[in-house]
Amino acid sequence: MTWRDVAGLADIPPLGGRVLVTPTGEIALLRNEDGEVFALDNHCPHKGGPLAEGTVTGYTVHCPLHGWRIDLSSGQARDPDCGSVRTWDVRIEGNRILLRLPR
Repeated sequence: MTWRDVAGLADIPPLGGRVLVTPTGEIALLRNEDGEVFALDNHCPHKGGPLAEGTVTGYTVHCPLHGWRIDLSSGQARDPDCGSVRTWDVRIEGNRILLRLPR
C-alpha cells in the first residue's frame, strides 16, 4: 500500500462527495461539515447504492436509494441495518487529499 494524491480538498464540497475510480473499484470521497474527509467503497451494502451521491451528516452518509445510514469512520451500517463497506485511510496535506491505496 502506498499514499497517493487523489484530489484537492476544494474538489469535495462540504456535506457532499465525489467518486474516485481506481483499478480496485469506485471509492466515495465524502466530506462532513467539520471539513473531515472520509473514503469508503462507493456501494451501499444493501442494494449497491452510490454512497458518493448520499447526504452527509456528522459521521454518517445516508444512501440515496433507501436511506441506509453508513458510519464514515468504520463503514458499518447503523442499527437497525447491518452490513459494511470497506474504508480507506485518508490523509490531508495542505489542500491535497491522499489515500492509502494498493500499488
